[in-house]
Amino acid sequence: MLIDTHAHLQWSSFDKDREKIINRARKIGVEYIVNIGFDLEGSRKGIELAEKHRGIYATVGIHPHNASTLDQSILDSLRKLSENPKVVAIGEIGLDYYRNLSPREAQKNAFKEQLLLAEELGLPVVIHDRDAHADILKMLSEFKGTTAAIMHCFSGSKEMAKQCLKSGSYISFAGPVTFPNAFRLQEIAKWIDLDKVLLETDSPWLAPQEVRGKRNEPAFLTFVAKKIANLKGMSIDELANVTTENANAIFQFP
Repeated sequence: MLIDTHAHLQWSSFDKDREKIINRARKIGVEYIVNIGFDLEGSRKGIELAEKHRGIYATVGIHPHNASTLDQSILDSLRKLSENPKVVAIGEIGLDYYRNLSPREAQKNAFKEQLLLAEELGLPVVIHDRDAHADILKMLSEFKGTTAAIMHCFSGSKEMAKQCLKSGSYISFAGPVTFPNAFRLQEIAKWIDLDKVLLETDSPWLAPQEVRGKRNEPAFLTFVAKKIANLKGMSIDELANVTTENANAIFQFP
């Protein structure tokens, strides 16, 4: 069994064939999918989808692109949504200094408020980090030991990976690890201990090399798994077993 720990099946590009996408994933062994929230409406839709399907779970959160929208009302709504038994984390939250679609101070404030919420609720957090490595690590360090973190679609250096692992965070690999020029990321995947590794697609984006240019979907997780298994010199079944255990450990699926 494989678990796609990060997908956005509520995205409009899946509106015409969402059920087929879910069934296709199950047929090739992707039994669990974590549907990630990015704003209030996306979080609600993610929960609705999770309620309709076995093996699909949800997270709730405000993406750094939408950080400027976060106020007490939205924070209270996220708290209420998190009471749903299918909600397994707060996310996707973090910092994005590449696009800066929200001011950096607004991003930091939204990130901190949602980290506090996760700490209050006893839920892990799914972290979006783009060109903000130092600030991400600094802010997460304030919650060490109280809030478990998943570094979604990891893109940092080996040194950053070491710091993340030292803090107890999980490292999640997506389609970019399969790209021919992703030498640094592949070296990290080869080096890292398996007990903190997760797999994801980030559907509908970041399709693996074998299907690059297409809309990504959970069934394509097999390409990510095969690449990491090859890098580590192990079978895909062995990798699937370990990463499934890891996903269960962090998300605590009911």
